[in-house]
Amino acid sequence: MKILRLLKIFTVPFKLLQAQLYPVKYAKRLGVVMKGSVTIYGSSYKMFSSEAFLVTLGDNVYISLDAKFICHDGSVLPFRKDIPDLDITKRINVGDNVFIGLGALVLPGVTIGNNCVVGAYAVVTKDVPDGMIVGGNPARVIKKTSEYLKKAEEDSIHIGHLTGKDKVKRYKEIFNIK
Repeated sequence: MKILRLLKIFTVPFKLLQAQLYPVKYAKRLGVVMKGSVTIYGSSYKMFSSEAFLVTLGDNVYISLDAKFICHDGSVLPFRKDIPDLDITKRINVGDNVFIGLGALVLPGVTIGNNCVVGAYAVVTKDVPDGMIVGGNPARVIKKTSEYLKKAEEDSIHIGHLTGKDKVKRYKEIFNIK
C-alpha cells in the first residue's frame, strides 16, 4: 500500500502536465467517450469524476475552463452506515454542436441536446432540450439557440475565421488600439 502511495506521488505531476498540454487525449485516457471533434480549453485533470467512462461527448463540442462533469451523487455517503450499498451513479450525455461555458457543472443523469449552449457557472441538474441556451443555478432555459445566433450574426465583428497574430492585429484595428 505504501508503494502505491509513493508511486502516485511520482505519477500525479505527469498526469497534471498531460491534462494541461493534451486535455482531450487525457480525457480519452480516463475513458470519456467522444463521438467526434471535441475541444477542451485548459486542463481536463479535474474535469471528470471518477466515472469518466460514463460521459459521452458528441461532435463539435467545446468545453471551457473549469467545467466539471460529475456522474455520482456523493451526498448519499452519510447514509451508507444504514444502507451500505447505497449509490447513485448515472450517465452524462452531450449532443453535437454544444458549448459548455466557464465553470459549468453538469450533474448525474443529464443529457444536453444538440445545438445547445450552457452558460458560465451554470449548474445543470436536468436535461437540456435541443436548440436551447441554459444558465443559472439551477440551470434554466434562457432562450433558443436560433434566437441567440440571429443576434450574434448582427453583433459579429466578422473575424472568427482569424487566429493568432492576425486576429490580434484585426482586433486592434477595429478597436483603434495602437
